[in-house]
Amino acid sequence: MSSSDRLLFNRQTSVHQALGGGLYVILWRHTNVTMGIFIVTLASWMMFERSDYTFLSYVSNVLLLLLLILFLWAKSAQILNRPTPPIPYLQLSEETTNEAAALIREQINRVLSVSHDIALGKDPKMFVKVAAYLFIISTIGNLTDFRTLCYTSVFVALIVPVSYERYEEHVDSVLVKGNLKLKELYIRFDEECVKKVRKWILEKNKLS
Repeated sequence: MSSSDRLLFNRQTSVHQALGGGLYVILWRHTNVTMGIFIVTLASWMMFERSDYTFLSYVSNVLLLLLLILFLWAKSAQILNRPTPPIPYLQLSEETTNEAAALIREQINRVLSVSHDIALGKDPKMFVKVAAYLFIISTIGNLTDFRTLCYTSVFVALIVPVSYERYEEHVDSVLVKGNLKLKELYIRFDEECVKKVRKWILEKNKLS
């Protein structure tokens, strides 16, 4: 087994380079910033869990308070001849909107194309992957709510990459061996089950 085969996804770069080289927060390169995000996320999770606020009501109240402050600031500034609130004028350009729309359309078309191939049985491997992902999502959805899932995702994003970077060789070795075992199981399943079912269906169609 070559050195690249012992790395996850057959990559030949470090974790930092594989993630784009700029995700310093996730890899704890800026410890203070990462720790701040971690503490704020934990504090907000505890606040929502122990209070009657929902995310929507909390955001609405914060925006209402912000608008009230800015409104009173602007009115008092007009009366007292003071500078108005330094709020920049924000507007989406047509170019930005077109680029975003093109990106969304491309992703949706890709999903529709993959769904079409799966529905027609053209890509059994993709079918197995999608079915596994949907099963995992369904299981997670039964175990937790969306808000807790979001917080958990933040914690995972701040803990897993840096832990993986520290124990990269050991984790890659275990995962690559596990991946090989899964491939062997899939090949065996394809030969013993999928091909027999496909052959049985073809025979039934010929008889009919």
